This record gives sequence, C-alpha cells and structure tokens, in this order.
Amino acid sequence: MIEAVGLSKRYGRTVAVDNLSFTVQGGRVTGFLGPNGAGKSTTMRMILGLDAPTAGGVRIDGKRYRELHEPLRTVGALLDAKWVHPNRSARSHLRWLAKSNKLSPKRVDEVLDIVGLTEVANRRAGGFSLGMSQRLGIAAALLGDPQVLLFDEPVNGLDPEGILWIRRFMHRLAEEGRTVFVSSHLLSEMALTAQDLIVIGRGKLISQCTTDEFVAQATENTVIVRSPQLALLRSALGQQGVSVRDEGESLVVSGMDIADIGELAAAKGAVLHELSPQRGSLEEAFIQLTGDSVEYHAAVGDAAAVPPADLMPAGK
Repeated sequence: MIEAVGLSKRYGRTVAVDNLSFTVQGGRVTGFLGPNGAGKSTTMRMILGLDAPTAGGVRIDGKRYRELHEPLRTVGALLDAKWVHPNRSARSHLRWLAKSNKLSPKRVDEVLDIVGLTEVANRRAGGFSLGMSQRLGIAAALLGDPQVLLFDEPVNGLDPEGILWIRRFMHRLAEEGRTVFVSSHLLSEMALTAQDLIVIGRGKLISQCTTDEFVAQATENTVIVRSPQLALLRSALGQQGVSVRDEGESLVVSGMDIADIGELAAAKGAVLHELSPQRGSLEEAFIQLTGDSVEYHAAVGDAAAVPPADLMPAGK
C-alpha cells in the first residue's frame, strides 16, 4: 500500500504538489492521471525518495522509502525507460542492480524472460528502441519480486501487442495482491487497465474513486434505440419526461434505464431493432473534471494551430 498525507513540494515560488493526500490499495491497478504539469512525476519521485517533500510525507507499506532495507525487494519502479548506461548490456545492467540489493543472479534471467528480452540480453542498451527500453525498465522493476510497483508511462513506444501484454501483466500483478500504481496520458488504455483512479490538477487532488465512478460523475449514460416505429416511441418516451434526441434512424435517450425503455416499447407494441447502452468515456470525464487545471489550452482552427514565428524551430 502507498499512503500520502499532506504531500507538498515547492520549487522556489512554484508549487508543484499542494497538500496532496491519497491511498493506493493492494490488489488493484490504480491509474494516476492529470494534465501536463499536474505534479504526477514529482509525486512519484517523492514516493521513491528522489525528491524531498516540502511538507507532508508518504509511506510504502508503512515506511518511508529511505527506511527500506534492500528497497528493490519492497518496491519496484519504472520512471525513465532510458535510465541505463548506453554501453551496458541489458543483462549486465540488471546484474548490477541485483547485486546492489543482494538479489540472486538467477533472477536476472527470470525477469528478462518475463519481459521478452532474453534474445537481446547481451546487446548494448543504448541501441534499444523505446519499446525495448520500456521492457528493460519493467524487468528492473520486477527484480526484487516486490509487492509495490510504480510505472510512469509504461506503454510509451510499445506496439499494440506490447500494450496488450503490459495491460494483462499489470492485471496479473494486482491479482497476486500487489499494489500497482501507473501514470499514463493514454486515457483509452487507462480505461481498460485501471480499476481505481487518482486524478490531480495543479498539484491538488481532484478525485480518488473507481474508474467507473469517475466516468459516471462527469458523463451522461444514454441508450440507443432503433425501431421501425420511432415516431411512436418518441412520443411515448416524451410523455415519460425523459430526454430524447433524434440521430437519423435512431433515438438517443437519457434519463431512463434500458430495462424501462424495453418495457415501454413492449407496452406500446413497438418493434425494437436495437436497444443498447452508451456509456461515457474516460476521456470525456477527464476533460470535464480537469478543464480548470489545464496549464496550456490549444487554440481551435487551422490558423490558430500554427505557432508564432518566434516559437518555430530554426529552419521551419
């Protein structure tokens, strides 16, 4: 478990993290979301003792990171996939890490096999693609077989097969009772991966809840209705005081659940060709709830999309 209480970090006059409190439970995949500049990376660095909090604190299974003896046995982390000496092979990099925490050299080959890097284990890490570097970083995080795992943008550079692999892998880790805390900007992937969410903006907590609860509180669930008797159904639904919107050959209904719509259609003798729920997306909910915390808003329109000349790279 990870527990942050009143966590704050200032850099001069800049407040990166502001009185942030949250709990990451074991046995779940918890997504860590927020706009650029929200303080996610700073928070993860404070969890791992890489940055000292200005105020507050954070515990991993009840201890500060610096209090952990042989910390790789308790917590594994991937914060920067390229954090590896470019002239070291993948195997020698992992052996160095293993020796620092008195881990068996056999574990190096085990984690290389887990992440699919056995065949390139003796290649220089500096020649790895971003996707291969991500896999090496995940292997390093797994070295000590820890109960707590932190991943910052773990699917960057992975192909679709790799993304599916890491999603299933995180679920398996959580099913084993481990604490899995993952930050990502790929919201469509987070919707499939994370059971719980911690969402921050401008260093402050916006929401901590399940993924389903987060989407439900910011978006509207609707029902798609298709029928050869749309006019009859539109009139009947209107009499129930629900919202009905025409979408060509279908109706979009909000304010009435799918079972009640089906029963109403049956009572009116209307044939249904489709009756399907339409759930709001994590992207919609995220934009809705973090809109006031976005540091830089993109302009709309082709002309506005072109940056001013003094911001253009040389030669462009």
